[in-house]
Amino acid sequence: MPKIIALVGTNSDQSTNRTLLEFIQRYFAEKADIELLEIKNLPAFNKPADGNVPEIVEVFADKILDADALIIGTPEYNHAVPAVLQSALEWLSLGKRPLRYKPVLITGASYGPLGSSRAQAQLRQILDAPQLRACVMPSSEFLLPYAQEAFNSSGYLLDPKRIEQLEIIFDNFLDYIEVIKQLPSAKLYHLGETETYNW
Repeated sequence: MPKIIALVGTNSDQSTNRTLLEFIQRYFAEKADIELLEIKNLPAFNKPADGNVPEIVEVFADKILDADALIIGTPEYNHAVPAVLQSALEWLSLGKRPLRYKPVLITGASYGPLGSSRAQAQLRQILDAPQLRACVMPSSEFLLPYAQEAFNSSGYLLDPKRIEQLEIIFDNFLDYIEVIKQLPSAKLYHLGETETYNW
Protein backbone atom coordinates (compact mmCIF):
# COMPACT_ATOMS: atom_id res chain seq x y z
CA MET A 1 0.00 0.00 0.00
CA PRO A 2 1.55 3.35 -1.00
CA LYS A 3 2.22 5.97 1.63
CA ILE A 4 0.95 9.40 0.60
CA ILE A 5 1.31 12.79 2.28
CA ALA A 6 -1.69 15.09 1.83
CA LEU A 7 -0.37 18.63 2.17
CA VAL A 8 -2.88 21.19 3.45
CA GLY A 9 -1.98 24.28 1.44
CA THR A 10 -3.37 26.87 3.84
CA ASN A 11 -2.94 28.15 7.40
CA SER A 12 -6.68 28.61 7.86
CA ASP A 13 -8.26 26.54 10.62
CA GLN A 14 -11.53 26.41 8.71
CA SER A 15 -10.68 25.34 5.17
CA THR A 16 -12.69 23.36 2.65
CA ASN A 17 -9.37 22.23 1.18
CA ARG A 18 -8.54 20.51 4.46
CA THR A 19 -12.03 19.00 4.48
CA LEU A 20 -11.46 17.68 0.95
CA LEU A 21 -8.13 16.10 1.91
CA GLU A 22 -9.69 14.56 5.02
CA PHE A 23 -12.41 13.07 2.81
CA ILE A 24 -9.76 11.66 0.46
CA GLN A 25 -7.89 10.22 3.44
CA ARG A 26 -10.99 8.39 4.71
CA TYR A 27 -12.50 7.42 1.37
CA PHE A 28 -9.34 5.82 -0.02
CA ALA A 29 -8.09 4.32 3.25
CA GLU A 30 -8.11 0.80 1.78
CA LYS A 31 -6.02 1.88 -1.22
CA ALA A 32 -3.37 4.09 0.39
CA ASP A 33 -1.97 5.15 3.74
CA ILE A 34 -2.64 8.91 3.66
CA GLU A 35 -1.32 11.31 6.29
CA LEU A 36 -2.34 14.96 6.46
CA LEU A 37 0.54 17.40 6.85
CA GLU A 38 -0.03 21.01 7.92
CA ILE A 39 2.09 23.94 6.77
CA LYS A 40 0.65 26.49 9.20
CA ASN A 41 3.39 25.98 11.82
CA LEU A 42 6.28 26.55 9.43
CA PRO A 43 8.07 29.90 9.72
CA ALA A 44 7.81 32.42 6.90
CA PHE A 45 10.55 31.72 4.37
CA ASN A 46 13.77 33.64 4.85
CA LYS A 47 16.71 32.06 3.05
CA PRO A 48 19.36 31.30 5.70
CA ALA A 49 22.80 32.69 4.97
CA ASP A 50 24.46 29.44 6.05
CA GLY A 51 22.10 27.28 4.00
CA ASN A 52 20.84 25.38 7.05
CA VAL A 53 17.07 25.09 7.33
CA PRO A 54 15.22 25.17 10.69
CA GLU A 55 14.66 21.86 12.47
CA ILE A 56 10.89 22.09 11.97
CA VAL A 57 11.47 22.27 8.21
CA GLU A 58 13.84 19.26 8.39
CA VAL A 59 11.14 17.19 10.12
CA PHE A 60 8.61 18.38 7.56
CA ALA A 61 10.92 17.44 4.66
CA ASP A 62 11.64 14.01 6.15
CA LYS A 63 7.94 13.15 6.17
CA ILE A 64 7.71 13.93 2.46
CA LEU A 65 10.93 12.04 1.70
CA ASP A 66 9.56 8.94 3.42
CA ALA A 67 6.34 9.01 1.41
CA ASP A 68 5.76 7.52 -2.02
CA ALA A 69 3.79 10.51 -3.25
CA LEU A 70 2.19 13.81 -2.36
CA ILE A 71 -1.27 15.32 -2.74
CA ILE A 72 -1.44 19.11 -2.42
CA GLY A 73 -4.75 20.79 -1.67
CA THR A 74 -4.55 24.45 -2.62
CA PRO A 75 -7.00 27.30 -2.14
CA GLU A 76 -7.00 30.21 -4.56
CA TYR A 77 -6.43 33.75 -3.31
CA ASN A 78 -6.46 36.52 -5.92
CA HIS A 79 -5.92 34.02 -8.77
CA ALA A 80 -2.85 32.55 -7.01
CA VAL A 81 -1.72 30.02 -4.43
CA PRO A 82 -1.66 31.26 -0.82
CA ALA A 83 1.53 32.97 0.30
CA VAL A 84 1.90 30.42 3.09
CA LEU A 85 2.00 27.58 0.54
CA GLN A 86 4.54 29.42 -1.58
CA SER A 87 6.64 29.94 1.55
CA ALA A 88 6.51 26.23 2.41
CA LEU A 89 7.60 25.28 -1.10
CA GLU A 90 10.48 27.73 -0.89
CA TRP A 91 11.70 25.96 2.24
CA LEU A 92 11.40 22.62 0.43
CA SER A 93 13.63 23.92 -2.36
CA LEU A 94 16.52 24.01 0.12
CA GLY A 95 18.29 21.33 2.13
CA LYS A 96 17.02 17.83 1.37
CA ARG A 97 14.73 19.01 -1.42
CA PRO A 98 12.20 16.21 -0.84
CA LEU A 99 9.98 17.03 -3.81
CA ARG A 100 12.57 16.06 -6.41
CA TYR A 101 11.03 13.38 -8.59
CA LYS A 102 8.16 12.94 -6.16
CA PRO A 103 4.78 12.10 -7.78
CA VAL A 104 2.30 14.88 -7.00
CA LEU A 105 -1.45 15.21 -7.43
CA ILE A 106 -3.02 18.66 -7.11
CA THR A 107 -6.53 19.22 -5.78
CA GLY A 108 -8.35 22.41 -4.93
CA ALA A 109 -11.61 23.67 -3.53
CA SER A 110 -13.05 27.16 -3.73
CA TYR A 111 -16.19 29.01 -2.72
CA GLY A 112 -16.76 30.14 -6.32
CA PRO A 113 -17.36 28.30 -9.62
CA LEU A 114 -13.74 27.72 -10.71
CA GLY A 115 -12.51 25.39 -7.97
CA SER A 116 -9.03 26.98 -7.67
CA SER A 117 -8.19 26.39 -11.34
CA ARG A 118 -5.83 29.38 -11.63
CA ALA A 119 -4.01 28.48 -8.43
CA GLN A 120 -3.59 24.92 -9.64
CA ALA A 121 -2.09 26.11 -12.91
CA GLN A 122 0.33 28.35 -11.02
CA LEU A 123 1.23 25.55 -8.63
CA ARG A 124 2.14 23.28 -11.54
CA GLN A 125 4.56 25.92 -12.77
CA ILE A 126 6.11 26.36 -9.32
CA LEU A 127 6.57 22.62 -8.82
CA ASP A 128 8.44 22.39 -12.11
CA ALA A 129 11.12 24.80 -10.87
CA PRO A 130 14.64 23.29 -11.01
CA GLN A 131 15.10 23.15 -7.24
CA LEU A 132 11.72 21.50 -6.68
CA ARG A 133 11.43 19.32 -9.79
CA ALA A 134 8.33 17.46 -8.66
CA CYS A 135 6.54 15.09 -11.04
CA VAL A 136 3.02 16.49 -11.17
CA MET A 137 0.58 14.04 -12.74
CA PRO A 138 -0.22 15.43 -16.21
CA SER A 139 -3.67 15.96 -17.70
CA SER A 140 -5.38 15.76 -14.35
CA GLU A 141 -6.97 18.17 -11.93
CA PHE A 142 -9.65 17.89 -9.30
CA LEU A 143 -11.55 21.13 -8.98
CA LEU A 144 -14.24 21.44 -6.33
CA PRO A 145 -16.39 24.56 -6.85
CA TYR A 146 -18.92 25.94 -4.37
CA ALA A 147 -17.09 24.03 -1.68
CA GLN A 148 -19.08 25.47 1.22
CA GLU A 149 -22.09 23.48 0.04
CA ALA A 150 -20.17 20.42 -1.20
CA PHE A 151 -19.95 18.48 2.09
CA ASN A 152 -22.41 17.25 4.67
CA SER A 153 -21.90 17.83 8.40
CA SER A 154 -19.63 14.76 8.57
CA GLY A 155 -17.32 16.05 5.84
CA TYR A 156 -18.59 13.65 3.18
CA LEU A 157 -18.83 14.82 -0.43
CA LEU A 158 -22.47 15.04 -1.45
CA ASP A 159 -22.24 14.91 -5.24
CA PRO A 160 -21.88 11.30 -6.55
CA LYS A 161 -20.46 12.59 -9.84
CA ARG A 162 -17.69 14.44 -8.00
CA ILE A 163 -16.89 11.28 -6.05
CA GLU A 164 -16.78 9.26 -9.26
CA GLN A 165 -14.44 11.81 -10.82
CA LEU A 166 -12.22 11.71 -7.75
CA GLU A 167 -12.13 7.90 -7.83
CA ILE A 168 -10.91 7.92 -11.43
CA ILE A 169 -8.26 10.54 -10.74
CA PHE A 170 -7.04 8.79 -7.59
CA ASP A 171 -6.78 5.39 -9.30
CA ASN A 172 -4.85 7.03 -12.12
CA PHE A 173 -2.57 8.61 -9.54
CA LEU A 174 -1.81 5.24 -7.99
CA ASP A 175 -0.80 4.00 -11.44
CA TYR A 176 1.25 7.15 -12.00
CA ILE A 177 3.18 6.52 -8.77
CA GLU A 178 4.20 3.11 -10.11
CA VAL A 179 5.20 4.59 -13.48
CA ILE A 180 7.51 7.13 -11.82
CA LYS A 181 9.18 4.33 -9.86
CA GLN A 182 10.21 2.76 -13.18
CA LEU A 183 12.26 5.77 -14.27
CA PRO A 184 15.52 5.50 -12.29
CA SER A 185 17.69 7.02 -15.01
CA ALA A 186 15.54 10.15 -15.20
CA LYS A 187 15.54 10.33 -11.41
CA LEU A 188 19.32 10.27 -11.24
CA TYR A 189 19.53 12.93 -13.96
CA HIS A 190 17.21 15.31 -12.15
CA LEU A 191 18.86 14.74 -8.78
CA GLY A 192 22.28 15.53 -10.22
CA GLU A 193 20.93 18.58 -12.04
CA THR A 194 19.28 20.07 -8.98
CA GLU A 195 22.26 19.43 -6.72
CA THR A 196 24.25 22.06 -8.60
CA TYR A 197 21.48 24.43 -9.71
CA ASN A 198 21.53 27.94 -8.30
CA TRP A 199 19.39 30.94 -9.17
